[in-house]
Amino acid sequence: MAAPGPGEYFSVGSHVSCLTCLGQRLQGEVVAFDYQSKMLTLKCASSSGKSNLNDVILINLAYVSEVDIINDRTETPPPLASLNVGKLANRARTEKEDKLSQAYAISAGVSLEGQQLFQTIHKTIKDCKWQEKNIIVMDDVVISPPYQVENCRGKEGSALSHVRKIVEKHFRDVESQKSMQRSQAQQTQKDSTLSS
Repeated sequence: MAAPGPGEYFSVGSHVSCLTCLGQRLQGEVVAFDYQSKMLTLKCASSSGKSNLNDVILINLAYVSEVDIINDRTETPPPLASLNVGKLANRARTEKEDKLSQAYAISAGVSLEGQQLFQTIHKTIKDCKWQEKNIIVMDDVVISPPYQVENCRGKEGSALSHVRKIVEKHFRDVESQKSMQRSQAQQTQKDSTLSS
C-alpha cells in the first residue's frame, strides 16, 4: 500500500510496516497520524532490548516508498491519560521564574562565573535568588562577587557550611573541566603537528 491518499488515514492502535526511501523497514503501533503534514508516529520495540521501554519514531511519509497495514484497529482507541494541569502550571511558573532570574543576572552585569554558580546552587537548593549582584541562599547566606568560598557570609551553622561545600565543589568541577579541555586541546595540537 502506498502512502494514504485524500481522506485516508491510519487508525491509532493499528500495526503498520513502512519501507523508507533508504531501504530501512520500520514496524510498530500507530500512536498518531497527521494527514496535513503526512507525519506518522509509531511505537516500536525498544532498540535497547529492554522489554519495559519503547522507541517512538516520527516518520515523514513523503520519504516512504511502501506502507503495509499489518493489523488494522477498528475499535475506538482508549482515552488519553488525563493531565495534571496544576502540576504543569506549577512547572511552567517555576521555569518562568528561573528564566527571569537568569535575565535579571545578565542585566545586572553579573559575571558568567556568578551565573554558573547560581545555577549550580539552584539545582540543590531551590530557595536561591539574586539581590543586585549578590546570591542569597535560604535568606541566610549571602555570596558576593567574585563568588568564591571566602565570599560566603552568614550566620555560622549548617546552612553556611553546606553552601560553602557547594561553592567549593563547583569551582573544583569548573577547574577540572578547564584542565580536561586544555589537555584535549594540547593533544589535538600535538596530533595535527605529527600529521603535518
